[in-house]
Amino acid sequence: QVQLVESGGGLVQSGGSLRLSCAASGSIFSIGVMGWYRQAAPGNERELVANIISGGTTNYADSVKGRFTISRDNAKNAVYLQMNNLRPEDTAVYYCNSDLKTRDYGPTYRYWGQGTQVTVSS
Repeated sequence: QVQLVESGGGLVQSGGSLRLSCAASGSIFSIGVMGWYRQAAPGNERELVANIISGGTTNYADSVKGRFTISRDNAKNAVYLQMNNLRPEDTAVYYCNSDLKTRDYGPTYRYWGQGTQVTVSS
């Protein structure tokens, strides 16, 4: 009953910018960490890009520090990724995820979005 829906991917030239959005909906009691991962090609490991906890503390992969900014809107159960100065090596499918509870005192589960393609041309 929980869905994460992403939007904002696309094709951009090197040095350009994109903004990804992800909104969680359904039976949600509380959300902890929200984040973005990416997978460059099928079979490659999915790597962490950035995450943010409910209080606002952020964590970034070294490869994106200074170029990407993660933010969230707790009222909307949404997380965003502003990507600036994009490089061809940023090309990947980007997935959002969310660690959340569907009821009080219940377990925390990790949910994933369906992925959105980001392609950076040189």
